[in-house]
Amino acid sequence: MMNKIETHILKLSCRDQVGIVSKISTLLANSRCNIVESKQFTDQQNGNFFIRQSFTLHDSNTLAKLEYNLNLLSKELNAEFFLGEIESSMDTIIMVSKFDHCLNDLLFRIRSNSLNLNVKAIISNHKIAQDIARFSKIPFYFLPINKTNKEDQEVKIKEILYNNDIQLIVLARYMQVLSEDFTNEFEGKIINIHHSFLPSFKGAKPYHQAYERGVKVIGATAHYVTKELDEGPIIEQDTQEVDHEMMPNDLVLMGRDIEARVLYRALKAHSENRVFLNGKRTIVFKGQRVLG
Repeated sequence: MMNKIETHILKLSCRDQVGIVSKISTLLANSRCNIVESKQFTDQQNGNFFIRQSFTLHDSNTLAKLEYNLNLLSKELNAEFFLGEIESSMDTIIMVSKFDHCLNDLLFRIRSNSLNLNVKAIISNHKIAQDIARFSKIPFYFLPINKTNKEDQEVKIKEILYNNDIQLIVLARYMQVLSEDFTNEFEGKIINIHHSFLPSFKGAKPYHQAYERGVKVIGATAHYVTKELDEGPIIEQDTQEVDHEMMPNDLVLMGRDIEARVLYRALKAHSENRVFLNGKRTIVFKGQRVLG
């Protein structure tokens, strides 16, 4: 049987200083780890340092000692770090409203083993996605929202999240604004797909707005959700050229395809621990890991 190319991931961030890479590499070498991929970046504007390494741990008995030594190093560097198994799937809840194209795309990619997420539930304020959830054998929660019950429904959503130990919340065209308390509580764990190349054409019918303005490109943006509406740190964006012959419905169909692929790329990067928050921006170490 072929040995696995990589077994674990290490993420670390701190203020830039001399010797960080050397110290990390020494710890991994002393634990008989073979580094497979290593990417690092120093933000010259604020002096923050980021590194992500994937590696093979040949002796699982050394894992506890490695984690202990990394804790000591993180205190020395005043750093934050994450150490985890590369095969671990991220427990996820997907929230959706009427448009189900992103939901369908994500579930297909999960089934085809190109996205390592464990979807524990689908939450919606409409019943349109119920059949999709049933087909995929995923629990479905219908939580309709009106002017009087939004706060109560958010309490129910939180119960679902905590009961399932959720690590990631995906807003796959969930057309409701989450409260500031909610976004603060789950900061860095909520990813939204926005139906435009931010910051243009916010609000309803973005593709119709784009058509009326005669745009030459349309796009989509995946970002972390914060209390500032549609202004969270951007993870992934994409655009596509359009021309005067295209009608609003053409832009809608094209836009759905862009949204699906942008959300997928953002979630793949997040689930593979390739994304670091850096103030209002993100550091995204590109890479494509083939799931086995």
